[in-house]
Amino acid sequence: MASNPINLRRRLRSLGRNLRGARMVARAFMSTEHPVLAHLIPIRRCNLACEYCNEYDDFSQPVTTEIMFQRVDKLAELGTSIITISGGEPLLHPELDEIIHRIRKHSMIAGLITNGYLLVADRIERLNKAGLEWLQISIDNVTPDDVSKKSLKVLDKKLELLARHADFHVNINSVVGGGVRNPQDALTIGKRALELGFSSTIGIIHDGSGQLQPLGDEERRIYHEMKALEKRTFTRVNAFQDNIAQGRPNQWRCRAGSRYLYICEDGLVHYCSQQRGYPGIPLEKYTVADIRREYVTEKSCAPHCTVSCVHQVSIFDSWRAPQRPAPAAVSGANSLVHID
Repeated sequence: MASNPINLRRRLRSLGRNLRGARMVARAFMSTEHPVLAHLIPIRRCNLACEYCNEYDDFSQPVTTEIMFQRVDKLAELGTSIITISGGEPLLHPELDEIIHRIRKHSMIAGLITNGYLLVADRIERLNKAGLEWLQISIDNVTPDDVSKKSLKVLDKKLELLARHADFHVNINSVVGGGVRNPQDALTIGKRALELGFSSTIGIIHDGSGQLQPLGDEERRIYHEMKALEKRTFTRVNAFQDNIAQGRPNQWRCRAGSRYLYICEDGLVHYCSQQRGYPGIPLEKYTVADIRREYVTEKSCAPHCTVSCVHQVSIFDSWRAPQRPAPAAVSGANSLVHID
């Protein structure tokens, strides 16, 4: 679909991303005192209202660009490797490109999670110029329904625009669980993503608190068929989902608040989008001491967690001290135990 000069430019940029990614991985293994990934929220408002989502509203104003710059600078000071901009719908922020450019100015990897509705050719080109390195769209179904309007029928033209214009990596995430009516849709979406030259992953939609909901027989069948389509690298980092699909807990040490930071629109650091309020410290006051403390804090919500980005960044340290749930970490998503 893209011309030869565009393909060459994409290959060169891909090579650069891979080299920087390799350096990031090496640094993550060498040191535990910096965040690997931070999710940064520039706006809580969204143009959609997916039934399962608890991460949006329909009224919030964008965080000012000056404040967003301060937060990016602080994350750079903490040694963060990757900043993913999320929301709400981040494309609603009028100066998103400047925020992405600020991330790249600090040599951090810049990512974006969007519902894709606002993508047009010019908007994609502006993201190219800003230095965006990867983008993810989650597509929930083939045809929109009352649970989700993030459908292939609506977004397919947007995907074609990305295939023609995007210099950054694009991943399309399809889903099962959480009220998705037609599990077979995940396969249709995944195959279309691969056809357009994108990577494809599958996620399991969590409940309203981000917790595990076992899949039914047909959902598990689709899940395993989709996993076979994923690139081997994604399969390795998403292996925790195999237990989720069977309704089994994962025995792992969650590094939220340390290796992974979720910074809401108010500038507070949270464990993740589903555990907002903990630890709830302003980013400008966050220090290496906080990173060290949260690195050894066991989160009782971890065994049933479905938040893939937190699982993925915790893999870097799984060999250092695998989590073994302590007796005190029983019920309640936020009962915490400190382990030395």
